[in-house]
Amino acid sequence: AREAEARPPRTLTGLVAEGRRVPRAGYAVLGPDGSEIGRVTSGAPSPTLGKPIAMAYVDAEHAAPGSPGVSVDIRGTREPYEVVALPFYRRER
Repeated sequence: AREAEARPPRTLTGLVAEGRRVPRAGYAVLGPDGSEIGRVTSGAPSPTLGKPIAMAYVDAEHAAPGSPGVSVDIRGTREPYEVVALPFYRRER
């Protein structure tokens, strides 16, 4: 219980890659200072957007769309990602 109170609440957010590497479930989401701020729940290449996308539970302070400095640790390499609002794509009617 103490550990849960000490950690900030986490929010489900969308991530869009600036590069081409796709994160997978369980990969760490890192903040601007390199500390872990969350975990990827799912990731895949998006044919619609033409970029890799992912969903992750991220600390609330870094969950706002456009939060700077967010990256994902993909096999030891920090890949930059942009925090976006969900859903990733809305079809025009």
